[in-house]
Formats: sequence, structure tokens, C-alpha cells
Amino acid sequence: MPENVIIVEREGRVGIVTLNRPEVLNALNDELMDALGAALLDFDADDGIGAIVIAGTARAFAAGADIAGMAEWSYSDVYSSNFITRNWETIKRVRKPVLASVAGLAFGGGCELALACDIIIAARNAKFALPEIKLGLLPGAGGTQRLPRAIGKAKAMDMCLSARPLDAEEADRYGLVSRVVDDDRLREETMKLATTIASFSAPALMALKESLNRAFEIPLAEGILFERRELHARFATADAREGIRAFLEKRKPSFVHR
Repeated sequence: MPENVIIVEREGRVGIVTLNRPEVLNALNDELMDALGAALLDFDADDGIGAIVIAGTARAFAAGADIAGMAEWSYSDVYSSNFITRNWETIKRVRKPVLASVAGLAFGGGCELALACDIIIAARNAKFALPEIKLGLLPGAGGTQRLPRAIGKAKAMDMCLSARPLDAEEADRYGLVSRVVDDDRLREETMKLATTIASFSAPALMALKESLNRAFEIPLAEGILFERRELHARFATADAREGIRAFLEKRKPSFVHR
């Protein structure tokens, strides 16, 4: 793997990918995004994994795209190479729940990577920003689309047009993050949540994630119909039968993820 730009681990049914370019605050370049995408797809295809965590370091989840590597690019370069679409969007193909464990800076592309995850757990020292306007650019990895869906148009306009960063508490109030934890408990709390999620039925988790994501893509009536069909489909699974029996027998279910 180029430069060991990520560290891949697994704890029980949780796969963990840690961004590993601390000397540049985990700035996101092609090598890192290629490696991250490959690791995510590997975990997604692994029946022994039920949830995935993306983490950074104590100083930075990711401080943004690697600006130094972009300095000489032209329009032709980014268009012909399919910049961002080629490797940044791999996370969209992951069907299992993905959690972002964010400490320190989540700026620019780092904020967009977190937004692309299903759940964001933020340490109290976390800061979120989309400061691309300072470079004469704009967010291009989903920031202008996912941020207003998360926090509303007015707050998103404020963040993007002024480049104003949010601390963890403000991000929590806005609805940008799922929960805020003490800095020294970030990994523990993230793994606790990821382990809980991974213990549930994998097919049900994937259906639930897809249904929630559909809510932002289609009209309400179609979304309700999609949800209903996914619920009906659960009754064809062994896990649903086991879950119902376990509830009636007042015991913990033993899911087989089928």
C-alpha cells in the first residue's frame, strides 16, 4: 500500500481504517483515497464485518485535500482524470454502515468525507469547515449537497460563503454530527457504537441504510413504498424470524446475517 497511507484493523465484526498521513494532517491525496476506497470495499465484501469506522489522528481527521499536489493542475487535468469522481466517491458504493470518528480538524475534503459517512462521532476538540472559497474554489466532494441536507440552507450558506469553522458543540446543535464525546473517549465510544451496530442483522442494516438514504433522493410517497417493501422483505430472512422469537422468549437474538 503506497506510503502506508492508511492503517487497516479489525475488532470483532468492526473494520477500522485509520488515515495515516500525520505529517500533513491527513491531507487527502490520490494515493490515500485509492487505498481508503479499496479498504472500504474489502470490508464491505467481508461477511465477518458488520460496520466500518474511518478514523484520523488526535490532531486531524483530515485537514482537506492535498493542496500542494493540486497547485499545477489545469481544467484539462482534472476533467480528463475524472478528479474526485474516480476515487472519492467509492464510499457511496459501501452498503454497510460507515462511522466517521472525528478528532481535530475536519476541513474541506475531510469534512466532506465525514459527511459521506452514515454517522459522525466527534471529539470535543473537533472542528468542521468548508473553506474552499479562500482558494477561489468551492467544495467538490459533495459538500454543497450533503451539508445543506444535514444542517439546512442558511447554516450551510454561512459555512461555505464565509469559510467559518464549527466547533463540535455547534456542529452538534446544527445536526452536522451524531454525537459529541470527550477527546480521550473518542475511540472507546466509537467502537462501542460500531460494535452494537455490527451485532445486528447485516441484511437488515443494509436495507435500513438504503431506506434512509432514499429519503433524500425521492418523493415521500415513493420513499414510504420503498420502506414498506424493504420491511416486507425482512420476513423472508432467518434473522427476522430469530429476532422475533428471541423477543418473545426474552433472550438475546443470535443473528446469522441471512
